[in-house]
Amino acid sequence: MSLSVLLAEDHPVVREGLRAMLEAEGDFQVVGQTGNSSEVGGMVEQLHPDVLVLDLIMPGIGGLNALRELARRRLPTRVVVLSMYANEAYVLEALQNGAGAYVLKQSEAAELVRGIREVAKGRRYLSPPLSQRAVEAYAKRAKGTIATEEAELTAREKEVLTLVGQGFTSAQIGERLFISVRTVESHRSNLTKKLGLHSQAEMVRTALRRELTPLDPTP
Repeated sequence: MSLSVLLAEDHPVVREGLRAMLEAEGDFQVVGQTGNSSEVGGMVEQLHPDVLVLDLIMPGIGGLNALRELARRRLPTRVVVLSMYANEAYVLEALQNGAGAYVLKQSEAAELVRGIREVAKGRRYLSPPLSQRAVEAYAKRAKGTIATEEAELTAREKEVLTLVGQGFTSAQIGERLFISVRTVESHRSNLTKKLGLHSQAEMVRTALRRELTPLDPTP
């Protein structure tokens, strides 16, 4: 039985590599590709793929917001998140918003194939070194420390928080926003006070929960 797959990844070379790898399996058929997360919902409705392979950081509304949109539409397509981020905040947010599998980009190709097959059968899959136990433990810790969602942020604070959520360091954020590292640290300090945060993981999770639109992910 053939499995139809939709690829949502913003790098064309990576998409083509994924397509070739999956179709070499013999029972996978790549029915569509997109490099813009804003197109994902419409393409899923149009193509009805069995499985969507979704990158989190993409132009458009962002992979997590695309995932949330699919959940709101209650579309039956299973989702495999393919991400460079092993941070438990990303994993938990993806799973809580409907992803069936979370596969790291640095994994072996067989891990993605396994993840697709598992979610197609209605099962959950996390590629090593991720584990269900670790994610559940993180969820318990995070449950009592959800940051204030109503806090008003300046435009610059939102930019900094968005980039923190994308995994950038203070130095990298400074380079992208053309501000000093000291200024970035000042914004981060203001964010922790406004949002009641106590750790880097909480700041990342807050960025994801606030559904901030990703900035251009190109370095």
